[in-house]
Amino acid sequence: MANLQKTDALLVKEYIAGDENALAALIKRHESKVFGFIYSKVTDRDVSNDIFQDTFIKVIKTLKLNSYNEEGKFLPWVMRIAHNLIIDHFRKSKKMPMYRETEEFSIFSIMSDDSLTIENQIIADQVEVDIRRLVEELPFDQKEVLMMRMYQDMSFKEISETTGVSINTALGRMRYAIMNLRKIIEKHQIVLTN
Repeated sequence: MANLQKTDALLVKEYIAGDENALAALIKRHESKVFGFIYSKVTDRDVSNDIFQDTFIKVIKTLKLNSYNEEGKFLPWVMRIAHNLIIDHFRKSKKMPMYRETEEFSIFSIMSDDSLTIENQIIADQVEVDIRRLVEELPFDQKEVLMMRMYQDMSFKEISETTGVSINTALGRMRYAIMNLRKIIEKHQIVLTN
């Protein structure tokens, strides 16, 4: 039977059993979707290639350690790995801007900016902690969609592909997550202001 007719699950089993061609078939089958997803977020071909390679290095390591839990969702699992590596890339590349004192610019003008005061930062950090604590009270399926949408900036199409549910189900879970968050906020009489 040609590799094109085999399921992802069967190819994974064959790769774990030692068939390197099975992995090559999996990569070939999904490379355009995975690379396209990475490139749509990073928009730099070289960086996208690096993340793509890192994604499959992680896939190989996980499969070799026999840590992959087959649930018929190989592609969403690979996409999650790619997505996490994209987030890591943006975290690493996020640099503080350099400021140089000149006649036109004084560092004190930034330090006196209300948006950067220590008090506002402490309040913003506390609001973030409070929101994350509230999100933890949500049912798993709602929390998962909310985290992907708000913190990972995924589209509902990407969420549906990653979680294996329809776009309408993902939208519904998001709607219920927001409704439940409002109920939790009202119940605990929490004020979320910055």
